[in-house]
Order: sequence, then structure tokens, then C-alpha cells
Amino acid sequence: MNENTAMHGAIRTERIEAGEGAEGSAPIAIVTIDRPAKLNALTRMLWRALGDTFEALAADTGLRCIVLRGAGEKAFSPGNDIGEFATERANVEQAREYGALMHRTLGLIDACPVPVVAMIHGICVGGGLELAALCDLRICGESSRFGAPIKNLGLVMAHAEVEALLRLVGEAVALEILLEGRILDAREALSKGLVTRVVPDAEVSAHALAAAQRIAAGAPLVARWHKQFVRRARNAAPLTPAERDEGFACFGTEDFGIGYQAFLAKQTPQFKGR
Repeated sequence: MNENTAMHGAIRTERIEAGEGAEGSAPIAIVTIDRPAKLNALTRMLWRALGDTFEALAADTGLRCIVLRGAGEKAFSPGNDIGEFATERANVEQAREYGALMHRTLGLIDACPVPVVAMIHGICVGGGLELAALCDLRICGESSRFGAPIKNLGLVMAHAEVEALLRLVGEAVALEILLEGRILDAREALSKGLVTRVVPDAEVSAHALAAAQRIAAGAPLVARWHKQFVRRARNAAPLTPAERDEGFACFGTEDFGIGYQAFLAKQTPQFKGR
């Protein structure tokens, strides 16, 4: 890592092959917030790069799963770099501009059709917690810590930022987190629904990658439909006839034939994503 990267960080993406049940090259993308010297604290540049990364990955129809993580094993992310406040968020106008950049990235992650797994080592607070809340699965270590003590900075979690937290844990717990500003350990985070799974610290990477492999081994169109249907369920408006029909579209896919024939033959299905 060069000096500039160590100081300012980068968003890095690598791809690994999906395992059993995936035909040919069916990659998993590992997206890393790479700024370990600052515990992966997010800057304006990193927010923009993270959004651009998810925008590109969302357009990749062959991608089976995304794993989001922070570099190293000390932190997923503590949120925004407080050192930027004096120059980038010193007043309402600057904060509005910075917020628009953040909210674009959060929106792109939320709308991503590809399943996303958060691999959480260590600290996951503030903006880091906002990112994790947007992931579909959140797997953390026993020493991980969670919270949003932004009241101590005289700051709010804006509407676009609080939405994912509210969906995840409900109004009562969201208010507990924001009003008290208390840091939660992994077990309490699990009990409140902030995380999906708590594992030994040394096994976080293995468990998160195993979850991604299980997702990737399934029918990829089905995974994307499930994400779409769950997002649509947030909207109280009645389903349209076209939306209801989409619930049966899977029966017209090649993967459906592959799946049930493999089941009858007691074989592992090799899904093609069509």
C-alpha cells in the first residue's frame, strides 16, 4: 500500500469463484473499504468510490453475491472521518452537499439487486452501522461493537440514513440506539436484530464467505427476485396484476427445470442464471 492510499484509503474489489452449485464462472465480489490506518473511516472520496463500485456491480448480471468488509480485523468502519468535518462539513451548505453524496451511495447499496453480505470485524458504528444495515446478511465476531453515538457530536442521523436502521430493528430499538448513544456488544446486537450471526473473531471471514458461497450456489434469478419482493413489501400499496404474475415467472426459467430435475435425481443443481 502506498503512502497516499494509506492516508486516504481506497475501495477495492476482487472476485472469487462461487462454489458447488454454480455453473462455470459465477463470481462473488468482495468489496473492501481499505483504510486500515484510520479503522476504515469514510471520507468524501471513499463514499463516492463506494457508490460507484456498487453502481457497477449492480449492472453485472452474472454476479451471484457481494461481500462488503473493512480492511483488517479491527474495524468494519467507524463511519465518517471526523477529521474532515472542519473542511468538508463545517456548515449547513457543506453538510447538504456531503449528505447528497452519502445518500447516493446508501441508495445504490439499498437498490442493489445482488445479495450483499456484511463481513464485520471489530468496530461497526455510525456510518459503518448504516452501511451494514443495508446489507442482507450481517455476520460479525464476538468482539464486534455497534452503535451510533452521534448525539455526542451534536449531529443527527438524517432521514435517508435512519431508514435502514429503522427497518432492521424497529422504532423502539432505533430510538434506544440514537437517544442513548450506547455501544452494544455483539450478543446484544444479535438480540436486537442488528446482526444475523455472531461467530468467533477468527472465523468471521470463513463464515461470511461460506454464506456468500451458499447464496451463489442457489438459483441467481431467484435470489434477485427475493430481494426485489422484500423491497416491494415495504410499500403498502396493493400489488398490481403484473407484480403478482412476477411471483410465477420462475416457473418459466431454465433454472427451474435444472433445480427440480436435480432434486429428483439427488444431484447438486448447476444453475445457469436464466
